[in-house]
Amino acid sequence: MSKLRVGILFGGRSSEHEISLRSARSVVQALDRSRFEPTLIGIDHRGHWHVLSDAQFLALTDATLPALTDGGPEVVLPPAPSAGELIDLSPRAPLPRLDVVFPVLHGAFGEDGTVQGLFELADIAYVGAGVLGSAVGMDKDIQKRLLRDAQIPIVPFSVISAYAWRTSHDQAAGAANALGYPVFVKPANAGSSVGVSKVKRAAELAAAITAAFAYDSKVLIEKGIDAREIECSVLGNETPEASLPGEVRPLGEFYSYEAKYVDEHGATFQIPAPLSAAQTDAVRALAIRTFQVLACEGMARVDFFLDRTSGALYVNELNSIPGFTNISVYPKLWELSGLSYRDLITRLLDLAIERHQRRRQLQTTYRPKEPSD
Repeated sequence: MSKLRVGILFGGRSSEHEISLRSARSVVQALDRSRFEPTLIGIDHRGHWHVLSDAQFLALTDATLPALTDGGPEVVLPPAPSAGELIDLSPRAPLPRLDVVFPVLHGAFGEDGTVQGLFELADIAYVGAGVLGSAVGMDKDIQKRLLRDAQIPIVPFSVISAYAWRTSHDQAAGAANALGYPVFVKPANAGSSVGVSKVKRAAELAAAITAAFAYDSKVLIEKGIDAREIECSVLGNETPEASLPGEVRPLGEFYSYEAKYVDEHGATFQIPAPLSAAQTDAVRALAIRTFQVLACEGMARVDFFLDRTSGALYVNELNSIPGFTNISVYPKLWELSGLSYRDLITRLLDLAIERHQRRRQLQTTYRPKEPSD
């Protein structure tokens, strides 16, 4: 049986570019080479696509926080009917045809539905949520509104637009006062705790909001609660499953970018999380419900707050392309639940192909019924 050609897509025009490369390295190393043949595609900070050799990729990802600045030939993925055929821009010769793409991309232009739309136009299978689920998963404002409307518990929050902030600081100050300090300030469309600040007093608010607006045009102000941070991995398409939950215990004020990716001692993980059977069941059920409400498929990690005083469980956010580094929670939770890293990657690729085949069965032209005699 011939191997399937998998495009591993990484890097991107995002503040999470470097983390994407680290995740991609773990995915490439875990890929079942008896079934899949990888094509390594890096997107630089300008948005240009490059095909890399194994040697180029390994040299690039050996760095602590790697960044793609140059690579192999620039390529494009044209729309259908090319069906996954990459075009080399230099000699304009075709490269190997892709059967499925694994977008190991985090943040803007990778996790927000934009590149997923490109895959749909190119008529190629891809891992993870579709255009809608990706966009909703990325925008914490819209995500939280949908969860709230579905009566899924979330922490109280407010949203400030860049225009409102430029014209007056009163709305933000009023929102923070209404929520009560401490509050968390974060960009609406960013991940990996990029641009996130914990604000303990009013005098710190303006600086935190200004920092968050460097990454997005909308900023969330969210009530800070004394809570445990619980995470649960979800896998599947029409019948998703949830892993056993784990607990993140940041050693600093909160689970920051540095704690996630730079400082190996920035947080500890308890896997499985020390929860009662009822709490574990509640987390898993709510993770699946969140996954479905937000129109996700393939994979997602759902993050929770468990209030230390009341025991109330809140959904913090869903990540449609969770981290895949060797210390990332998403694959570790599935390993705990009996699915190895290699088998997880294989399962995700199978789910991508399954969904693509299902979608291709839908009619794309309308033929009115012939009138009956």
